[in-house]
Amino acid sequence: MTDMFAMQRANGDWFALEDDGRLRVPIFHSAHEALMARLRSVEMLLFSPIALDARLLNEIVGDRNEVDFCIINNPFASLRRGLRLPQSQLASLLSSAATPT
Repeated sequence: MTDMFAMQRANGDWFALEDDGRLRVPIFHSAHEALMARLRSVEMLLFSPIALDARLLNEIVGDRNEVDFCIINNPFASLRRGLRLPQSQLASLLSSAATPT
């Protein structure tokens, strides 16, 4: 199973960047990649990688419509350079990763 990780603070806040009035949540392929990206971004120092599932995905979005996700393929590049995904597509990736083959 392939996990995907987002960054969460101890108080439950999720790390997101503002992008044209919308929130963009960076998603990482591994906890290690998330930690490497955290080393480059002072804003992320209080956040830890958390493996995503459908419940957490819904928690991140909540009642907001202005949340996007972006897959970060290179944790050493800018967090704004990831592949943008809508919630529905990320949910599909998470469910296919959770389904045993």
